[in-house]
Amino acid sequence: MPHDLGQQARQGLERLCANTAEDCIVSAPGAAGMERIEARFHGSAFDLHRHDTYAIGVTLSGVQRFRYRGAMRHSLPGQVIVLHPDELHDGGAGTEDGLRYRMLYLEPSLMLDCLGGASLPFVREAVVSDHAFCTTLLSALAPLDRELDELFVADFMAQLAKCLARHAGQPAKPMAKTAWRAASLARDYLEENAGRTVRSEELEAITGLDRYRLSRHFRATFSTSPHRFLLMRRLQRARRMIEANEPLAEIAIAAGFSDQSHFIRHFKKAFGVTPGRWSALIRRSPMAS
Repeated sequence: MPHDLGQQARQGLERLCANTAEDCIVSAPGAAGMERIEARFHGSAFDLHRHDTYAIGVTLSGVQRFRYRGAMRHSLPGQVIVLHPDELHDGGAGTEDGLRYRMLYLEPSLMLDCLGGASLPFVREAVVSDHAFCTTLLSALAPLDRELDELFVADFMAQLAKCLARHAGQPAKPMAKTAWRAASLARDYLEENAGRTVRSEELEAITGLDRYRLSRHFRATFSTSPHRFLLMRRLQRARRMIEANEPLAEIAIAAGFSDQSHFIRHFKKAFGVTPGRWSALIRRSPMAS
């Protein structure tokens, strides 16, 4: 397979970085629970890290090389990558020609809304060849300079859920209503109080479950723990502040970390790069008209 998408697959994809030899990340206008980016890299891009979202993307050119679930994976142009929430992985270019890809980071709660009470689909093969899946993804990832309207997002999520279910290793198991309700209440409470320390007693009071049962239900529902979920909300706020060019020391405190070193350590574990590296990548990435 050639290491570049054909003209038809590339149609409508903007030229986002003026200097293609330069590593960069471009973020699209945000939508609730969804983050869309294009990235270009040469060599290693991200160290081993994990985040609490699905990472679902398409390789546009080059070879995408990454470690995931104990094995080295490779994605060629036109192939789809599916990384499950909270799974350790890294990433980078597999050849000297560099790498270009687009990625959707999706909060599990959006997917759960489409599944009618079923659990999150787990796609065992991290790299799949599926033209319909690729087309579905590019419908949301191609117009990176535009916001996605609400009706489009609803249809896109329904189609994406079908694609994931088609490649999942086994049928999704239904979740107990009690577990779903408790996990959802805890998630909403953590979202609303992400800027401060939340104690286990608070979650027990609002869900009616002890901390251990709640932790099991939360992980079964969202594929991460309440603690990790709260930490990731803080780190997402920190990324927005970095993109606004605010000082790292002030970001660390505003995002709820004890000091800058504490913030840097957790940022790299979650995103595979330091806050300073992330800042440099984002700032070198003007959106093309």
